[in-house]
Amino acid sequence: MKEIVELTGLSQPELISFVETLGEPAYRGRQIFAALQHRRLRSFDEITDLSKDLRARLNDVARPSSIKIESRYISSDGTRRYLMKTHDSLPVETVFIPEEHRDTICFSSQSGCPLQCTFCLTAQLGLLRSLTAGEIVEQVLIALNDAYGVGVKPPRGTNLVGMGAGEPFLNFDNLLKALRVMADRDGLYIVPNRVTISTAGIVPKILELAEVADRPHLAISLAAPTDELRNQLMPINKRWPLEELLKACKVFEKSLKPGERFTFEYVMLAGINDSEEQARQLANLLNRHGLKVKVNLIPHNPAEPLPYRPSADETVDRFKQTLEAKGVHTYVRRPRGRDIFAACGQLAARQEKLNIATLNACKDTTTPGVTTR
Repeated sequence: MKEIVELTGLSQPELISFVETLGEPAYRGRQIFAALQHRRLRSFDEITDLSKDLRARLNDVARPSSIKIESRYISSDGTRRYLMKTHDSLPVETVFIPEEHRDTICFSSQSGCPLQCTFCLTAQLGLLRSLTAGEIVEQVLIALNDAYGVGVKPPRGTNLVGMGAGEPFLNFDNLLKALRVMADRDGLYIVPNRVTISTAGIVPKILELAEVADRPHLAISLAAPTDELRNQLMPINKRWPLEELLKACKVFEKSLKPGERFTFEYVMLAGINDSEEQARQLANLLNRHGLKVKVNLIPHNPAEPLPYRPSADETVDRFKQTLEAKGVHTYVRRPRGRDIFAACGQLAARQEKLNIATLNACKDTTTPGVTTR
């Protein structure tokens, strides 16, 4: 079977090299890159400044897009959740969050997730497969086109967060390639300084990211101040416990730019991890390692069959005050899109007729780089 090249995941130099293999001049590669990434066109037939013959040849050997919107859900607060499908019919979820001064697009790095965090609905799917660089880029293109129209420049700035389905650092190479493609001035031009990637704590990749010159911001999901509790909530902690994780964070801190802090995310689970004593434990843990961080408190977003409830507002406020009294910069992230299952931890390819048995048959049971002790 002839291999079809996925053009959305190619950098501009790679696209130039590709068209040269077709006997076309380099400027055609630049032309196609701008059409796909800047003008956000979704088919070769839309690129009318190419000849019909070239468009026909491209259709034979390449594809400009590979994922499509299956369903769209719009929240009362304006948030949009997209359930998309890959060319091999696997779910991909993306969330578009409009705000007063910017838009934020939360993209997925995998279809499903292998990490089994007990408070996250995505864990119910398991890992189906990692996404290609092109499939990561396409989520952003599709969300912008749906919000504003094909090729229309967004009226506000666009921030990206890799906080959708999957563990981004288990798809590290494709993630970084997608970010490089999106940072190109002739394309989306969303630079790494406007991107935050969240990890559950894949220590080797945290250290590797510290060596990347144009890297995104880093956020780390903690959810617990002790290994005993974090082992229960986030089984990845058995592989890289808190002391090992925070030592890696201290190394990463050396790569921070002036004024930059990296973020710890802490999901608030009623009666589980939200006591004032646990807030003191968390502050002592961070202060002992001398880390300059900010902590985002995230009230749990409930969803069946998860057994947890969100912490009460007054409990979240007390937790915040306890951290701040110990010198930890703390913020509360209020949920967006909770009514359409678009909030943090709620992405699980929800659709009324979704065939879970079919998805289970597609699961990728191998998870490179992750084992438990």
